[in-house]
Amino acid sequence: HAGLTAYELQYDKIPVKVISDTSSGLLMRLGKVNKVIVGTDRVTSDAIFNKIGTYLVALAAKDNNIPFYVAAPTSTLSLKETIDDVTIEQRDSSEVSNVLGKVRIVPEGVECLNYAFDITPFRLVSGIITEDGVFTPKELLEKYL
Repeated sequence: HAGLTAYELQYDKIPVKVISDTSSGLLMRLGKVNKVIVGTDRVTSDAIFNKIGTYLVALAAKDNNIPFYVAAPTSTLSLKETIDDVTIEQRDSSEVSNVLGKVRIVPEGVECLNYAFDITPFRLVSGIITEDGVFTPKELLEKYL
């Protein structure tokens, strides 16, 4: 959650700004971003799985030559798995079709998809940060497999 992260950074006297997810590409293009650090829920042998939208941020970072790092506690490493071994959770479609669960904003009969996570392939990842240091994806596999 952005608010909690912003609070923690501010508490530690680290300059912080909260932005909408969809403005990240523009801010990169304008030179307002020098690196991207995201979290992750799972790291496989070829990708990271994180909240929906992470892949698009990684693509924007790559397109703007900005390093893209993943903070990955070793508890998230599932390096014997690949992209194809993981099923992406879908959440209740009413989170997309309704505001506050009450007001429908999508016409009846229109299907709404609500994936919780997306997949960012290693080709877009500059480094993976663990408790043991920062590793390229190749170095991570060498260390932990």
